[in-house]
Amino acid sequence: MRRASIYVALVLLAAVSVVPFLWMVATSFKHGPDIYTKTPSLLPLDKKTGEWAATLDNYAYVLDVGGLGNAFVNSVWVCAILVPAKLLIDALAAYAFARIPFPGRDKLFMIMLAGMMVPAITLLVPRIHVTQSLGMFDSGWGLIVPNIASVLDIFLLRQFFLSLPGELEEAALIDGAGRMQIFWRIVLPLSKPVLAVVTITSFLFHWNDLVWPLLVTNDPELYTLPLALQQLVASPDGGRAYYIMAGATLAVLPVIAVLLVFQRRILQGIAFTGLKG
Repeated sequence: MRRASIYVALVLLAAVSVVPFLWMVATSFKHGPDIYTKTPSLLPLDKKTGEWAATLDNYAYVLDVGGLGNAFVNSVWVCAILVPAKLLIDALAAYAFARIPFPGRDKLFMIMLAGMMVPAITLLVPRIHVTQSLGMFDSGWGLIVPNIASVLDIFLLRQFFLSLPGELEEAALIDGAGRMQIFWRIVLPLSKPVLAVVTITSFLFHWNDLVWPLLVTNDPELYTLPLALQQLVASPDGGRAYYIMAGATLAVLPVIAVLLVFQRRILQGIAFTGLKG
């Protein structure tokens, strides 16, 4: 009886999460008059005849007139450059903090962690000032370079690197391997779970990021998907429910695909991250 109650509760919680998503997808295929009906329906049915009346016109509109097609491409290339570069820099920094002794290492790491307590919103003005000073304002590089490192990711990677057996590194040093060889050939191959978690969380954050592109881009040709979707909502014609739902569906599909493909890696990374042997 207790197990059945748990299953019922889980099904209800799953329904709370899934039903709004299904409603969004269904609305994206509906004509305008078919959305507002006395009897709600998940299926794209004609309001008068009750027959199947799905349409792709909503997607054609948001991709062309709404500018989401270009914004989708922008989001793809920003994440394709930013996420791997960010992962490499964070992993190198984490390896140095975890395995390479140098004067002031622990104090510097604590200062970095203390910086996490500063609200991110308070750092926007100095970040924008630095971006302008470097000549990257309203450019593709302005979307990438200021986000190239993350203290949280460095912390997660460092904690995982500390859990790796030190004997492997010592044996490699005795065999004449350098630090970079150890990093590439030993540390990274053993760190696939946490690397997957950091990669996926970084992708999700930057794919959905609205604030930074909103602040550093004025050219509509540089708009990323969240910013273009926000502009679509604010436009007189694009603010209709079926257009908004079509744009939101386009925005969420890559995220769902990534989560489904890397689901096992995510669970492994959560299980291992932060453990010290």
